[in-house]
Amino acid sequence: MEFFSHLPILTSFSLTLMLTLVLPSLMQRLHLPRPVGYILAGIILGPSVLSVLNPEGKVVTFFAELGKLLLMFFAGFEVNIAKFNEARRKAATFGLLTFAWPFALAIGVGATVGYSANSCAVIGAILASHTLLGLPIVKEKGLLDQEATVVTVGATLFTDMLSILVLALCVPIHLRGFDPAGVLVTLFWLAIYVPGVLIGLSWLVKRLLTVFGTSRVSSALIMLLVMAIAAQVAEWIGMEGIIGAFLAGVSLKRAFGEIKGDDSLEIMSQALFIPVFFIAAGFLVDFKIFFATVRDQPWLVLGVLAALFGGKWLAAATTAHLFGYGRPERNLMFALTLPQVAATLAVALVAYGSKNAAGERLIDQPMLNATIVLVIVSSLVGLILAERAARQIERAAPSPEAAHAANSLREAAPNLK
Repeated sequence: MEFFSHLPILTSFSLTLMLTLVLPSLMQRLHLPRPVGYILAGIILGPSVLSVLNPEGKVVTFFAELGKLLLMFFAGFEVNIAKFNEARRKAATFGLLTFAWPFALAIGVGATVGYSANSCAVIGAILASHTLLGLPIVKEKGLLDQEATVVTVGATLFTDMLSILVLALCVPIHLRGFDPAGVLVTLFWLAIYVPGVLIGLSWLVKRLLTVFGTSRVSSALIMLLVMAIAAQVAEWIGMEGIIGAFLAGVSLKRAFGEIKGDDSLEIMSQALFIPVFFIAAGFLVDFKIFFATVRDQPWLVLGVLAALFGGKWLAAATTAHLFGYGRPERNLMFALTLPQVAATLAVALVAYGSKNAAGERLIDQPMLNATIVLVIVSSLVGLILAERAARQIERAAPSPEAAHAANSLREAAPNLK
């Protein structure tokens, strides 16, 4: 489609906006999540079909990167601090389980196929992380304050940090061999970074709010500044920027307290930046690679998918059993932790680009291709399951009248004694 690749920039932009308006609405009419429409738009606009957008273009790359950070930032900003404090033990438990189960199963798959121990650990890290693609669906349904949602959002912090930590440990081992000092340095910076962001940035934001006020412009700029600082520092110490963005959201929420922040940045993010991030995920769909990998490496692809689905399901089921959650909450936790995009691709691409002195990559081309298949399948299935789980919770929730009657009975109970 050479004709479409040479369209004027405003025409390309208009076509992109049209598809991001039409396709998500069409998905909703088909009872599918809106982000599926954005991914479909990316497939159509990307190099596999029309080539309207250049995946390596600076504007697209910047918008997609900003959208990825903003997605995680608002995930942290939407965390109900009081509820998170109440559920932090549960979030830590689920985070460790939803990391450990896929990690262990993926190591088994990698060892069976014949990868080295170091490569197996990276493959485990690739599968153990997740991206909260379904969070906009949960927010639209008004379920952000549900304990299962709070626990899952908090668990994301643990899984992505552990995945990036595994990568940070494995890359130097692959390049230079095992170095105990390097491992200790990474752990040292991690121990400083997390409380530093949560406490230090909260203090900084309070000072900025005092100096510049809480106007619409000031609020938006402070949000972007805090997110950029946290993400950049994370990358400086060898971690993925999405961890910093998530922590920045939590930090800013703590700093704002009861102050209602302006939502203009969030509106712009939902309208432009975050959709571009989903569109960029659609760029990864190369049909030749997709079908060639499925044809030539079927057991690797099936093994990776089985390890992901099985591991995330076991983690959600175990957590639901431990803390007494019902089937809808379990299904929601499973659906939210299933999609593999941001941290998954970050880990996979860094590992693929890491060559040792012998020219060997940390993960090879078949594993990278299997990861692309994983991203596509897990994203689509995860979004669909998140929509269904959210509906299940809505149906299971008591009606406002029933809730009011229950509250009235509880208030009247002491007077009946």
